[in-house]
Amino acid sequence: MSDPMRPRATLRTAVVWEVLQEALDRRVKAAGRESLDVLDTGGGTGNFAVPAARLGHRVTVVDPSPNALFALERRAAETGVAERVRGVQGDTHGLFDVAERGGYDVVLCHGVLEYVDDPAESVRNAVEALRPAGTLSLLAAGLGGAALARALAGHFTEARHVLTDPEGRWGEGDPVPRRFTPEQLTGLVAATGLSIGAVHGVRVFADLVPGVLVDTEPGAADALLKLEEAAAELPAFHAVASQLHVLAERDLD
Repeated sequence: MSDPMRPRATLRTAVVWEVLQEALDRRVKAAGRESLDVLDTGGGTGNFAVPAARLGHRVTVVDPSPNALFALERRAAETGVAERVRGVQGDTHGLFDVAERGGYDVVLCHGVLEYVDDPAESVRNAVEALRPAGTLSLLAAGLGGAALARALAGHFTEARHVLTDPEGRWGEGDPVPRRFTPEQLTGLVAATGLSIGAVHGVRVFADLVPGVLVDTEPGAADALLKLEEAAAELPAFHAVASQLHVLAERDLD
């Protein structure tokens, strides 16, 4: 999973991957099958799809970008998992044009809700893609983390705008169309009837620490990763995390 030459990239995905890997292991035991069917909506170049395939799972990646899917195909081939990774062009709005309803043990919806027109619809479609007792992994931008980052950069008016804007944006130049509070994100999941198993704060500190420190100070990256892991499950840090991760399960019908 990790790349020692890319500590910053590792920090951005390590906490979520650790949680997801444990969820995949639990689903394998519950399903009585070594290989699961995983749907990765907005999976892009395969940051999670390829590692999941390396564990032996079959992964379908749905993404609107042809370039990302091309990079996914190349990455899967280079990693030796091309036969277990399938990329299709599409999005969560028309998900069942390219994916099977009720056909997946685990569905990932990472970095999608910030950009779609209807986040609630995207969550509903992700849930409808699950088999009974399936698992949903949802990752989205956190509102509080953006406000904190703008304030620490000295942009106090923009930080306040994040807190008052209905979409959690700091201004017209903000590249992220929408951000969520922990309550908003868990509310979207709860509205589908799924049982929320865990909420994690992701990149609580990683986006605020100077990159030169992480990249050059011996042991800094590992120490920061351990700090992120320790803070991820503590509710006190959820409100200031750059991203929020929700893990939920669909009950047996």
